[in-house]
Amino acid sequence: MSAGKLRTDSRAPLREQVRDILHARIAEGELRPGDRLLEHDLAAELGISRVPVREAIRMLQSEGLLEVLPRRGGVFVRSLNRRELEELFDVREALEVLAARRAVEQAGSRRAGRMGELAEQARAALRAGETEEMFRANAAFHDELVALAGNELLMSMLEPLHGRLAWLFRLNLEPERVCREHEELHAAIVREDAEAAAEVALRHVRSSRRMVLDHLVDGALSAPEPSGA
Repeated sequence: MSAGKLRTDSRAPLREQVRDILHARIAEGELRPGDRLLEHDLAAELGISRVPVREAIRMLQSEGLLEVLPRRGGVFVRSLNRRELEELFDVREALEVLAARRAVEQAGSRRAGRMGELAEQARAALRAGETEEMFRANAAFHDELVALAGNELLMSMLEPLHGRLAWLFRLNLEPERVCREHEELHAAIVREDAEAAAEVALRHVRSSRRMVLDHLVDGALSAPEPSGA
């Protein structure tokens, strides 16, 4: 789905389509932490009533992406402080290590080909300086890892977590490291080495935690320009 338009051919309820549009805008950095959302402006832009917009906002509130601040007069993209980021990475660490281990046990080398393709796409995009394509391939890599784990509850827990961290992943201040660790994780799954896969996943999440927390300024995350090299 486009990050800016409703799909007239979709059977999905309007509230879910609006939710997906706003989610994409947050993940892609079009809407940044602290930005204000106005129901009437969104409804006018999309050509719909305010009801599905309001329902979509509630959905994103429950996912932790938006917050209502009455004293500031509206709905805002949620900002993350150090404590919240630490908590998110604590949970991500536990779940992604589990996903890596389960991917080996459930799928192993038989179904890991797509992960390898995505790792190669990200590497090629890095060499070409195509930041957006690299981000998309890396995000899809994580989605594929969770899919291979074959645990629907795990998937449902990681999806909103990744949503809250997506714009941080997009900054990707260490793209070479990210590509290398994805390649190492794929190689461990191909070898059907669950312990190695879990170790790489753990190192990967901890490196990302350090990268993010190193760019906190006065308790809030700074927003440097994303790097493609």
